Amino acid sequence: MKVLILVENDFEDLELFYPLYRLREEGYGVDVASSSLDVRVGKKGYQIKPDLSYEDVRVEEYAALVIPGGKAPERIRINEKAVEIVRRFLDLGEPVAAICHGPQLLISAGAVKGRRMTSWIGIRDDLIAAGAEYVDAEVVVDGNIITSRMPDDLPAFCRELIKMLKRY
Repeated sequence: MKVLILVENDFEDLELFYPLYRLREEGYGVDVASSSLDVRVGKKGYQIKPDLSYEDVRVEEYAALVIPGGKAPERIRINEKAVEIVRRFLDLGEPVAAICHGPQLLISAGAVKGRRMTSWIGIRDDLIAAGAEYVDAEVVVDGNIITSRMPDDLPAFCRELIKMLKRY
């Protein structure tokens, strides 16, 4: 079983690497996709080389999607292929886990109206304006969508993602 992570420059380092290694620890394969195969650099300077481009993603090969925060989601959401990947995961009912600014991508995919969600406080109003019910909690699960606020919430975020994956 494989999980996909979307990334661009200025990702929140912990929000990418913590789930990546936690999922691998549980035995899941993890691929990282970006707009190109160039090395991506996080806000704290950690680097990752994507495994594939958005163009090469075959959503059906993955059991879940993870969207780290930082400034990367703002860069990812302007790529229509990346937004289409998110929509496809949602259409298939697969788990989608977004932390911090990650829900910006769910807004662009038109997936937040009527959902209970959380995020970094700085995009709270964006979620509300897009029709989500904002909840200030370390993790919120609504159907197949898992959201969290910040790096401190990563244990709860990963716990809920792994719990959801084990049901499949």
